[in-house]
Amino acid sequence: MSLVDRVNDALKEAMKAKDKVRLGALRNVRAAFIEASKQPGVDAVDDASAVEIVRRLAKKHVESIASYEQGGRDDLVAEEREQLAVLEDFLPRLADEATTRAWATEAIAAVGAAGPGDMGKVMGRMMAEHKAELDGKLAQQVVRSLLTP
Repeated sequence: MSLVDRVNDALKEAMKAKDKVRLGALRNVRAAFIEASKQPGVDAVDDASAVEIVRRLAKKHVESIASYEQGGRDDLVAEEREQLAVLEDFLPRLADEATTRAWATEAIAAVGAAGPGDMGKVMGRMMAEHKAELDGKLAQQVVRSLLTP
């Protein structure tokens, strides 16, 4: 079952259960899917695109949580965390630090990186091979630590 179908089914279940938080989060996801499908040259949203859309929405929630915490708005922080949890149910799990470190070591060897100036080459290689499974921020930290003497 595709991610779009899973989101639509979960949306129906949230409507039946009258779960407002889950319903709101899933409506946002569905709206983003519809918007993406209306782009020129796109007939339907495939799973890879759907995952990117959900990741982008999750990242917005993470940024909102940080902003609300700085502003002391604990009520909004709680709501954003609940919506983020809903989105994370639909995302594949990202690689942990050990796996990311192994991939970074392989990429460094493959491109012959010698120092921090080669970080772009290493990141490009890692993203090309493991984009769906890789946390970009964690990857940057790991690559930076491996390339810095």
